Amino acid sequence: MILTKFTSVQHYLELCKPRVVLLMLITAIVGMYLAVPTFADVHLSTLIWGNIGIGFCASAAAVVNHLVDRRIDGLMKRTERRPLVQGNSNISPYKAVIFSSVLGVVGFVILLFKINTLTALLTLISLVGYAGIYTGYLKRATPQNIVIGGLAGAAPPLLGWTAVSGHFVPQSLLLVLIIFIWTPPHFWALAIARYEDYAKAEIPMMPVTHGIAFTKLQIVLYTILLAVVTCLPFFVGMSGYIYFIGVMVLNIQFILCAVKLNKAKKKQEEAITALKMFHFSITYLTLLFIIILIDHYWRYTL
Repeated sequence: MILTKFTSVQHYLELCKPRVVLLMLITAIVGMYLAVPTFADVHLSTLIWGNIGIGFCASAAAVVNHLVDRRIDGLMKRTERRPLVQGNSNISPYKAVIFSSVLGVVGFVILLFKINTLTALLTLISLVGYAGIYTGYLKRATPQNIVIGGLAGAAPPLLGWTAVSGHFVPQSLLLVLIIFIWTPPHFWALAIARYEDYAKAEIPMMPVTHGIAFTKLQIVLYTILLAVVTCLPFFVGMSGYIYFIGVMVLNIQFILCAVKLNKAKKKQEEAITALKMFHFSITYLTLLFIIILIDHYWRYTL
């Protein structure tokens, strides 16, 4: 009985995509602290309730993604063991709908009453954008799905910023732009590595619709564009030399990954190189946000 309950909890947790949500919360936390001069300016209640609210809403969107994609998940090796695909998970689609609804409503209410209206509404828009527009429509409608739908996933640093400040500022939108441009090379690398899965499931990812060679070129172009965009915080005075040097090192590594992938010719080599780039892209984004935060407080303590 205890083992069954533990397994059920694990399955519910898996529905929330905890690793993806964790990365989103890291960027949200950085957004919070970049909004103010010192660490002490972020109230503990804002930090806790803000991240719980954002995390719950992001988890709700993730559950919808599992729910809507359960048929195609069963056709792909990467996702065939997801809870809603397996018949022994003890989680029915009905239970998943209730779970997602509770997470979404609780998260929205927390943000509305514990943080501010702006953050609550922006988070709700982000949830609908990912769960409804991207998962429900764009993913199956166009090879530009991840480009358009990536805007919803780019929102967390803006949500963190508004949670603390209560209003928009251009700097927060720069953080959104960075994640927005980072998303295509990040996800297209995975799509190349799992090309056969996406082709089998008939999902119009770019490698499937336009070919791997074209996708690899797009990845190179996007990583170059990302290198330009990530320098903007330095050029507008939002960050200093610590960030600039750190992000240049990261960008060189990311571009080298893209170039190496573009040069790969054999199918197995492409898949291995693409998967390595996908994993590095996660490290890249995490380090970038850590570096910009370090730079921010280094400048304010001088």
